[in-house]
Amino acid sequence: MEIYIDADACPVKEEVYRVARRYALTVHVVSNGGVRVPAEPGLRNVIVEGGLDRADDWIAEHIAAGDIAVTADIPLADRCVKRGARAIAPDGRVYTEATIGAALATRNLMTSLRETGTITGGGRPFAKQDRSRFLNALDAAVQASRRQGGAT
Repeated sequence: MEIYIDADACPVKEEVYRVARRYALTVHVVSNGGVRVPAEPGLRNVIVEGGLDRADDWIAEHIAAGDIAVTADIPLADRCVKRGARAIAPDGRVYTEATIGAALATRNLMTSLRETGTITGGGRPFAKQDRSRFLNALDAAVQASRRQGGAT
């Protein structure tokens, strides 16, 4: 089991590092190059070429069943779930085969409403409660993956 972070705008990297240290897991911190990664065993700084969805493509190509993706990108979460991985958003939302379809539909609807000017502005700001929900979700995902034989 390994963890993949869609890192360019991820607000919970430090939390992932803490959980990974506790369970001795490898973390792939995937970005276009603007992210600092501590020089520690188990933390891999993966820099991809600049360009739309390059980090997403790298994660989707390398993630495997039992691994965990940390991403706010719902299409990437969908790709990871289809490969048998677990996907968690930084606010603690967990994407599964049962929930990813509705999440994609909502995302597409909101994109359409923003494009037509019906809705302006972005989502709500990241809050302390989101960080706590994320930590709980990540720990639960690690435990579940270990129970299913995903431990390394």
